[in-house]
Amino acid sequence: MKPLEGRTALVTGAAKRIGRSIALALAELGADVAISYRTSQLEAEQTLGEIARLGREGLVVRADLCDPVEVGRMVAEVVGRFGRVDLVVNNAGMFESVALEDITVEQWDRIFATNTRAPFLVARAALPHLRKVQGRIINIGSLGGVHAWVTHGHYCTSKAALHMLSQTMAKAWAPEVSVNCVAPGMIVQGEIEEAYEHFAQKTPMHRNGTAVDVAAAVLFFATTTTFITGQTLVVDGGLGLT
Repeated sequence: MKPLEGRTALVTGAAKRIGRSIALALAELGADVAISYRTSQLEAEQTLGEIARLGREGLVVRADLCDPVEVGRMVAEVVGRFGRVDLVVNNAGMFESVALEDITVEQWDRIFATNTRAPFLVARAALPHLRKVQGRIINIGSLGGVHAWVTHGHYCTSKAALHMLSQTMAKAWAPEVSVNCVAPGMIVQGEIEEAYEHFAQKTPMHRNGTAVDVAAAVLFFATTTTFITGQTLVVDGGLGLT
């Protein structure tokens, strides 16, 4: 029997990139997987097909995660389909590069709405269902939430807030629900742009990370003892040490 057999996971922003890898990794371990998307419908349907090819049930839900009404509808649809939610992975996020002094109020609010408010709304909506099954929440933070990046001030601050939110959730919702955070460093997919090569050279492991590396950390929190809670696991090949 696979470790996640009989369990249901909800992965936000899982149509492509890191979210897609997380969703497929969970399916490979036996979970049925619901994924959310906002604009990437074609990619979401493709990911759904890959979940089915792994022999698991899947569901695609379009939702604006900044809207509490839509978030509630999304969670209700997942529960209506599968009867339960055992794991929530708050993966959906926004990344933007702007000089600190040039960040507009609209940019600041938008990135906080996506990176901090949305995970709170999704976790809160799923909480009654997670409590029934001693469920888990895994938030996707960032190395930028630990180290300041001067051209990503609003992004770094929103992820630092998500790290603290993860700890607060862990303390508030124990012992029924465990909450942890995965903080990726420099993650690349496909052909590596030359601009990112210097990050690989700086990294002690001599490479940039991949979505598979991030998914492996998510799987750890998804399958390990629930006694591990309130932790942030940085997945950066040691880049943060430099």
